[in-house]
Amino acid sequence: MGVDDQLVRSAVIGDEESERSPNRMSGWRVLRPLVLRLHFYAGVFVAPFLVVAAVTGLMYVYTPQIDALLYEHELHVRDSPVSRSLTDQVAVATAARPGDTVTLVRPAPTGTDTTQVVFEAPDLSASYTRTAFVDPHTAELRGVLETYGSGGALPVRAWVDNLHRGLHLGDAGRLYSELAASWLWVVALGGVALWLSQRRKKNRLRSLLLPERGATGRRRLVSRHGSAGLWISAGLLFLSATGLTWSTFAGENITSLRSALSWDTPAVSTELGGAEGPSGAGAPGADIGFDGALASARSYGLAGSVEITPPETADQAYTVKQNGRQLPSRQDALAVDPGSGEVVDAQRFADYPFVAKLARWGIDAHMGVLFGLPNQLLLTALMLGFLWVVYCGYRLWWTRRPRQDGERRGGAPPRRGSWRRVPGRVLAPLILGAVFVAYFLPLLGASLLAFLCVDGILGTRARRRALNEEVEGAAS
Repeated sequence: MGVDDQLVRSAVIGDEESERSPNRMSGWRVLRPLVLRLHFYAGVFVAPFLVVAAVTGLMYVYTPQIDALLYEHELHVRDSPVSRSLTDQVAVATAARPGDTVTLVRPAPTGTDTTQVVFEAPDLSASYTRTAFVDPHTAELRGVLETYGSGGALPVRAWVDNLHRGLHLGDAGRLYSELAASWLWVVALGGVALWLSQRRKKNRLRSLLLPERGATGRRRLVSRHGSAGLWISAGLLFLSATGLTWSTFAGENITSLRSALSWDTPAVSTELGGAEGPSGAGAPGADIGFDGALASARSYGLAGSVEITPPETADQAYTVKQNGRQLPSRQDALAVDPGSGEVVDAQRFADYPFVAKLARWGIDAHMGVLFGLPNQLLLTALMLGFLWVVYCGYRLWWTRRPRQDGERRGGAPPRRGSWRRVPGRVLAPLILGAVFVAYFLPLLGASLLAFLCVDGILGTRARRRALNEEVEGAAS
C-alpha cells in the first residue's frame, strides 16, 4: 500500500475494530469514542470554513475605524453654532439625486457629523441604497456613496460584510458561513467534553486551564489545544448562536420559532386609521416635515442618534427611531402624525421581550459594536485564540500520519464503528436528538450525512483492499 493510501486510510477511515467486545460499556466511556470521531471529522473537514469565517469576521470588526479614515470627508465636518434645517439639507440631497426616492434621514448626531439622506434607486441591487452626506451647518453636499443594509454600511464595510457572509458568491456563498456556524457549537462542545474527561483524574484546576508543564511532542500539542479551547469555548458558542440568526435556512427556522413564541422584535404602528389623511390642525395633507418629526421626538424624550422614515402614504405616520447600538442600548421608536406632530404610538426598548433584547445585544456584540473598543479587542483575542486551536488541531492530525515504515508515532486515529458499542437505550435518544437538530440546522444534518456516506464508502474500499492483500500474500 502506498503512502498516499495510508494517509487517506489513517486520516479519514481510521482503524477497523478487529472484534466487538461482548461486555458493553456504559456512560461516558461508551460515548467518548463517538464524540472523539465526530470532533475529529469536524476538525479536519469543517475547520477551513471556520478559519475563513474567523479571518473575515476579524476584518469586519475593525471596519468602523477604516470607514472613519477613508470617508472622513463624507462623515465629518467642522463644528459651528449655525445649523440649517433638515428640510434644506434634504432638498440639497434630493437635487443631487432627482431620480431617486428618499427613504430615510439620519440627522447629524453631533456638530462634527454630517446628515445622511438615504435613497432607494432602481439601478441598485437588492439591499443596496444610495446615501448623500450633507453638512448640517452649511447644507453643503459632501458626497454620495452606495451603502448596504439597514445600517447603511459604507462601501468598504459592505465589501467586507459580503465577504464574511458569502464570499461575494451570492446566495450560494452564504452556505459556507451557515455551515461554519452550524458546526462551530458542535466542535466547541465536543472539544470541551473530551478535554474535561481527559483531565478529570488529575483533579487540578491548573491542568484544565493551562498547558502542561514540561510536556513535549504530541502531549504538549494536546495540552495547548485543550486548554486554549476551553478558554474560548463560551465565546465560540456565542458566535455560533448569533451567527445562525443571519443564515439562510437555520435563520428562517429561528425566525419562525421566535414568531411562534411571540419573541419577535416589536415595531411601532404607523397607521393613522383614517383614509382621509393625517389629522393635523391645518388643512388636509398638512405635513410637519422632517424638522417637525424630529422636534416631536426630542420633546418626547428620544435622545442621541436617530433616523427618520417618512410616511409612504397619506394615512401613515413618520417613524423616528433611535439607532444607538452601544450599551445602554437606545432602540426606542415613535410614530409621529405628519399633520399635528402628535406621537400616536411609541415602543420602548425597555418593553421588548427579553429574548428580543437578547437578540439585539447578541447581534451587536457579534458585530463588535456593543461595548465599543473593548468589544473589538475581545473578539480579536477570541479569533486569534481560535486560529491557534485550529493550528494545534491540524498538527495533532498530522502527527497521526503513518510513516514510511507504517508506524504511527502520534497514535491511532479515532476508530470507526464506535456507534455500534453504544447501547440502544442511549443510541435511540441520540438519533432522535440528531434528527431534531438537523431539522433546525439543515446544513449540519446534510453535511453529517455526507460524512457518514463517505466514511462508509471508504471503509468498504479499505476492507476490500485489506482482503485482496491477504489473498495476494497467501498466494505468494
